[in-house]
Amino acid sequence: MNPFDLTGRVVLLTGAAGRFGRAMSRAIVAAGAELIMVGRREAGLAGERDQLPPPQRSRCHVVACDITQADASSYLKNEVRKRFDRLHGIVNNAYAGKVGRLEAIGREDFLEACTYNLVAPFELVKAFAPLLEQSAERDRITASVVNVASMYGIVSPDPAIYGDSGKNNPVHYGATKGGMIQMTRYLACHLGQRRIRVNSISPGPFPDIDSAPGIPDFYQNLARKVPLGRVGRPEEVAGPAVFLLSEASSYVNGANLTVDGGWTAW
Repeated sequence: MNPFDLTGRVVLLTGAAGRFGRAMSRAIVAAGAELIMVGRREAGLAGERDQLPPPQRSRCHVVACDITQADASSYLKNEVRKRFDRLHGIVNNAYAGKVGRLEAIGREDFLEACTYNLVAPFELVKAFAPLLEQSAERDRITASVVNVASMYGIVSPDPAIYGDSGKNNPVHYGATKGGMIQMTRYLACHLGQRRIRVNSISPGPFPDIDSAPGIPDFYQNLARKVPLGRVGRPEEVAGPAVFLLSEASSYVNGANLTVDGGWTAW
């Protein structure tokens, strides 16, 4: 048996139409899973689904939902129960928020980041834990939760990279991603005996190289801080996500997998 095979598994992915979400969607479906693509805009999700080849497209299921809303976890639980009545994996990937220097960040920015990176993932795991446990027990496998954190939950951004642009990676982003890594450890310890593994991925520098950042030498300065000498590609996060969702990682629990080209190893 291929331990990376996700055939027969149902996986829910939030932020499925984003840069990481698109890459992870393709990889998860290619590994054989039924994928529930969650995002705020149905058209964007459907557009991503429709780019897949027909056999894979039929295993992608679009559910438009804003995970920051108080009723989101209940709505998604009802949708999954109705469509599948089973769930083997969750990837908490969705995020949106303001960038800027310390003085530009306010209370509302922190609250929004906390909702995306802490409250919504917690509520989804809490809502789906019974179904994850039932599905894992029935199929004699482990269920898996993958939280997409960040290297900035481990180390601080270097302000020199952003110069005078004012487009700094903001304080609330790393603070709440660090909280997500700690929540991963907590959930791993409290859900492990229920056949539910919980791990996180901390991507490093993955800027959109097709857009102009308006920051002099931005990509070059990022690459200079990476031992591999380059920034990452979204598909390089997708492989680790499939690994953590699969039985290839059946004894990996409470881990934070850095995918940063070595940035945090300096």
